Amino acid sequence: MRQASDVLEAACQGLDIDPTGAELIRVGENTLYRLSGGIVARVTRAGQIETARKETRVSRWLQEQGIPVVEILPNLAQPVKIDDRAVTFWRELPTHREGTIRQVAHVLRRIHALQPPADLKLPPLEPFVRLKQRIAEATVLDDTARSWLLGHLARLEQRYANLPAGLPTSAVHGDAWGGNIIDTADGPVVLDLERFAYGPPEWDLASIAVDHFTFGTTSAADWVAFCQQYGHDITAWSGYPILRDARELRKVTFAAQMATQFPQLKTQALYRLACIQGQAGHRPWNWVPVP
Repeated sequence: MRQASDVLEAACQGLDIDPTGAELIRVGENTLYRLSGGIVARVTRAGQIETARKETRVSRWLQEQGIPVVEILPNLAQPVKIDDRAVTFWRELPTHREGTIRQVAHVLRRIHALQPPADLKLPPLEPFVRLKQRIAEATVLDDTARSWLLGHLARLEQRYANLPAGLPTSAVHGDAWGGNIIDTADGPVVLDLERFAYGPPEWDLASIAVDHFTFGTTSAADWVAFCQQYGHDITAWSGYPILRDARELRKVTFAAQMATQFPQLKTQALYRLACIQGQAGHRPWNWVPVP
């Protein structure tokens, strides 16, 4: 498989975009590069072409709805398909920092109030997308850990299938936190649209709850402020433990995936696994964020 930098170079051929001197920004679910001319390129993993296509549609739709969002570079046919991967080109964001807890709550409430049009073809929320693949590919896991995780995943899928009724189904960001709803001089901006979907809005709210109750990175005061700004406390809902456990499983498998690429993250990945296996006491477990 070609390196992400080679995929980027191939995608730029025939476009009026020069990849020379591309600066690596981040390696995660996607590989991000900063290019000259105020352009950021996102190179997906294999098999993510439809997801990249959705991101471009969602960006345009949110702009039409008056929600500030990262903007796809205009006048290009996107995404650009290279082998089984996709490359998309975006306007570089202005100077920014993580969004405040109230900004995140305000923007999520606006997104959740939207009913996406049929022609957007927003996919249903998939809380467990790519988890089996992550578990299979994570070399940091031994066979015992892998077997336990697959069993835990199967049980969670069954619990999610019986999720109790909650807030009205809506558009959801899918990966909501202050790093994806950022603060700029002109106000908050939504980015990282990869998991945008149609489903229970509680999925986004659970993300912030996990930051407080599992990671310990959101203070009690901020958690109260988030609930007040949004107008709902997800932890009072009987379905919350299901979404919490699903969110935590995603965080465990992501750390294991990243530890495969960055061995220094192995300790954190295995600690997270021990936590959800009940071997590390009660929450918050104070997990350390991984890149």
